Amino acid sequence: MKLLRYGPPGQEKPGLVDSDGRIRSLAGVIDDLAGAALGPDSLARLAELDAGSLDPVDEPVRLGPCVAGVGKFLCIGLNYADHAAESGMEVPAEPVVFMKATSAIVGPNDDVEIPRRSEKTDWEVELGVVIGSTAKYVSEEEALDHVAGYCVVNDLSEREFQLERLGQWVKGKSCDTFAPIGPYLVTRDEAPDPQNLGLWLEVDGHRYQDGSTSTMVFGVAKLVSYLSQFMSLQPGDILSTGTPPGVGLGQKPQVYLKPGQQMRLGIEGLGEQTQRTVAAP
Repeated sequence: MKLLRYGPPGQEKPGLVDSDGRIRSLAGVIDDLAGAALGPDSLARLAELDAGSLDPVDEPVRLGPCVAGVGKFLCIGLNYADHAAESGMEVPAEPVVFMKATSAIVGPNDDVEIPRRSEKTDWEVELGVVIGSTAKYVSEEEALDHVAGYCVVNDLSEREFQLERLGQWVKGKSCDTFAPIGPYLVTRDEAPDPQNLGLWLEVDGHRYQDGSTSTMVFGVAKLVSYLSQFMSLQPGDILSTGTPPGVGLGQKPQVYLKPGQQMRLGIEGLGEQTQRTVAAP
């Protein structure tokens, strides 16, 4: 299934995409795409619905973040060897883990704000993993059983804030609008091999990133298992799994985002995002 949320910011309703590509409302079926609604029993019930019997949604309509009530937004750095090389960093022996503030989450096509005093706002297309059931001390073999599905993430970064200022990466990753997610939460059955997905990103029509999840240093099952050794992963938590090469930081000379540009990005089978960059108010 392709599940989504639609409507004005803060007033989104849950929906799904039917076999003809139309949005159908799940209002009254589930409260939202959050918490227990992402669990295996709930997803199984949704899969049994006759989509044609659900109310159609008038389109076009704004798409909101594909998951509500995100508790933790966990990110993995340097998880593609060629991206580590372009960043001038070593391939890590263990996953590099950092957090992104959930206040950065926006819809897949919402405007992205270039922060005040930013000189180095950068893009990163990433595979997002949405947790569906609590994972605590799980093995790699069990790990994917705890995944509800996958989504596209643009893990935007302000490189000066992230790398040139004191402290942790989180402040360069958490500016408002720095986490567009969606358009869909695609359930795990529709993406049975998360390590074989093409992903790409363009700025103003120029393709900077064009990679595959097959080149991850640590795969999805490894990451879910690894993180669950340090903290429980809860339904609705999102794990952003790293980016392939082609970020602005790695260009020669470096290239960064300015107001008035357009990003397009997507992952095979998971949909596309389009964002316009604007100056932060």
